[in-house]
Amino acid sequence: MRLEAPHPVDNAARIPKAGATMTSSRFVEPSDSVELHLPDGRTLRGPRGATIEALLAPLGEELPAPLVAAVVNGDLQELTHPLTMEAAVRPVTIAEVDGARIYRRSLTFLLEAAFTALFPAAALFIDHSLASGGYYCTVRGRPPLTDDELTALAAEMRRLVAENLPFARRTVPVPEAITHFESQRFHDKAQLLRHRRKPTITLYQLGNCTDDTHGFMVPASGYLRWFELTSMPGGFALSYPRQHAPFRPTPLAGSPKLLGAFRQYGAWLEKLGIANVGALDDAIKAGRSREIVLVSEALHEQTIAEIARQVADRGERARLVLIAGPSSSGKTTFARRLAVQLITLGLSPFALELDNYFVERGRTPRDATGELDYETIDALELAQLGAHLEQLLAGREVQLPRYNFLDGRQEAGDVIRLEPGQIIILEGIHGLNPRLIPPVLAAQSFSIYASALTQLNLDRHNRVATTDTRLIRRIVRDARDRGYDATETINRWESVRRGEKLHIFPYQENADVMFNSALAYELSVLRPLAEPLLRQVAPGTAAKMEARRLLAFLQWFLPLPPEGVPDNSILREFIGGSSLRDFKLWKG
Repeated sequence: MRLEAPHPVDNAARIPKAGATMTSSRFVEPSDSVELHLPDGRTLRGPRGATIEALLAPLGEELPAPLVAAVVNGDLQELTHPLTMEAAVRPVTIAEVDGARIYRRSLTFLLEAAFTALFPAAALFIDHSLASGGYYCTVRGRPPLTDDELTALAAEMRRLVAENLPFARRTVPVPEAITHFESQRFHDKAQLLRHRRKPTITLYQLGNCTDDTHGFMVPASGYLRWFELTSMPGGFALSYPRQHAPFRPTPLAGSPKLLGAFRQYGAWLEKLGIANVGALDDAIKAGRSREIVLVSEALHEQTIAEIARQVADRGERARLVLIAGPSSSGKTTFARRLAVQLITLGLSPFALELDNYFVERGRTPRDATGELDYETIDALELAQLGAHLEQLLAGREVQLPRYNFLDGRQEAGDVIRLEPGQIIILEGIHGLNPRLIPPVLAAQSFSIYASALTQLNLDRHNRVATTDTRLIRRIVRDARDRGYDATETINRWESVRRGEKLHIFPYQENADVMFNSALAYELSVLRPLAEPLLRQVAPGTAAKMEARRLLAFLQWFLPLPPEGVPDNSILREFIGGSSLRDFKLWKG
């Protein structure tokens, strides 16, 4: 038997020659049209290279709110963006977060353009947000606008809307933008741009007004039909539509305590010599960061001590201290620092945990989506809580509940009797809701609203949103303490915000005092901690769009190391290392 070597295989013969037909594909000339695949399964076809605005025009009145942008293959795009290839496209309206943000940004630029035309020698500042859905604006270089002048300003804005002028966009070298802003006496904008590491910046122009808006815009002034200007003490309000009511500006509601909290923060910034983020970056670069940290923390401590003094001075009229505020406001650390100050005044605070008063899981209300709703006040045993508070304040012995979150039911907790004159501190999102405590206890209660009400803006026309500060705080804390990545935190955020709008913000003016937990330097510390988390968000998702926006926002802040943050700082609640984490002295 003879063995033969196998015949060599001609692999080249198995590789099809160029031009051989294996599938139905073939080279063709590019089509003159492009297809857009909508979320509902329909497809739109239009001219290749046309803008998204033109391509989505057939949707007409189908949309529930005005169209202002679109998500193209997972990326947010302006309506002026040309579409050159087939894509999945989702319209973005004012009724969603990104759309509402674009509308507000464009509206403030419209206000700036109208103001510049009428009052070229004065300076307009967009100071801070208002609870009712608007911005508080001030004028510098002249007295506040009279009612007639405010009417004329609104008329000029409406004239620009009627003309439907384009927001012209162009990208320029940073030095050119700095020269422009210096020539317009916008020194704060030039100051900020000197810290920009990218070589170019995008500017928008409406008429004779040119500015950096730090984000996408609507295509033209005609999109901005819904707004209102209202006179306020020291300034005026620019009201805009809310997501739930996109076709009308929200009526202005009085919020004097919130306004006072913002003004206090503005006074703090003056003491620090920091008027905007560019000034903060200058101070950090000049080696003043330690001074900024220490003075910021001292201002916090001074305010907490003043609040403790108010509680002490009220005596029997402040036996029950209620603390409320939105997510990531630093309520826990604030409550513990307040307890320390109360102790120095000879008072003995006792912490009552609201979470132990949840109803049994089977009785927990459900939200509009059918999910268990732990945010509503009806998820609490209000009658039981009220009875226990009355008994404790009367000096009687009470067996407190302990909620078993695994089984979803209450169990027997500690048996407590307060000492004469002892104070109860009750912290929770419903602390300012009148339904939380029986009316008979209102005369013995002192309520505090805590939130991060930042007024350190990028420049005179571009705000730092309070919700962005809180979201970045939460992203850092969730990753460290709860094992959530940035995607999970971002995806939960809108649900958290809906709960705040329903259960917290409507009652914030019920507070006896407001505590502003914002720190001038905090975003510089949070930046190096948040950036790696945000960069890990997967592309092509809604969370990635938000992560990209937050990364672009954070790049304006020069970073600071966390080591310089005092261990009892509010900020330590989010970055870790708080000396108050296990503080138990106030438990009674």
